[in-house]
Amino acid sequence: MNINRRTFSATVLAGAAASLVSKPSMAAPAVARPIKARNIVFVHGLFADGSCWSEVIAQLQPKGLNITSVQNPLTILPESVAAAERVLARQDGPTVLVGHSFGGMIVTQAGMHPNVSAVVYIAARAPDANEDFGALAKTFATPPASAGIVFDGDEGRLTKEAFLRDFAGDVPQDRAEVLYATQYPFQKALLSGKVTEAAWRHKPSFYAVSSEDRTINPDLERFLAKRMGAKTIELKASHLSLISHPREVSELILEAAGQNT
Repeated sequence: MNINRRTFSATVLAGAAASLVSKPSMAAPAVARPIKARNIVFVHGLFADGSCWSEVIAQLQPKGLNITSVQNPLTILPESVAAAERVLARQDGPTVLVGHSFGGMIVTQAGMHPNVSAVVYIAARAPDANEDFGALAKTFATPPASAGIVFDGDEGRLTKEAFLRDFAGDVPQDRAEVLYATQYPFQKALLSGKVTEAAWRHKPSFYAVSSEDRTINPDLERFLAKRMGAKTIELKASHLSLISHPREVSELILEAAGQNT
């Protein structure tokens, strides 16, 4: 029997993808044009606080946008989602919700809020409803930063070496040192949380992949972006593209807000 190699290869790749998640999870939502929004809400991830968005905020405020950076408590997922929802409830119209890293978990759930017009993921987790994201991540090579997480009881943080090398690898050292000094510890229980809804299935979605990421595997980021059918850009950046590439990140957010069309 003759086998078309191109067809065979495509079949193998499709089967490999199906083994990662169920077929419903792979079904990308229809991408809709985002409506114009003047509100932007940011959600930070692990090893950071709300000030990590400062460079992007400085790019966006001159555009006349109303911006809030949530102080994520990093305790348990429901409390972190609630913190974002309280901020979203204060917005006076369509709002773009932006998450970095673990903040993508919060964005995925809180993005169901009626004020949210689009969701943006910056090198972020993007789970499906009720998905074990840790199990999905294990199907990709473990990123180097994982070895640098240390715990004091239930409180987790990154060592200085891992923070500077694997988390903020392309950030100037003096800036990275400040970020390390202000990193906000997380509670171990946060990592076991699962979202019950996935906003990216219902809202226009955008994703910035960091090709040099040593905190989340870049191939996992690409997989997530493709699965959600997101408008995707790829930056030659560390995990902290929001600091090393604020212009490109801001432009993606402006597109999500319908401000540059």
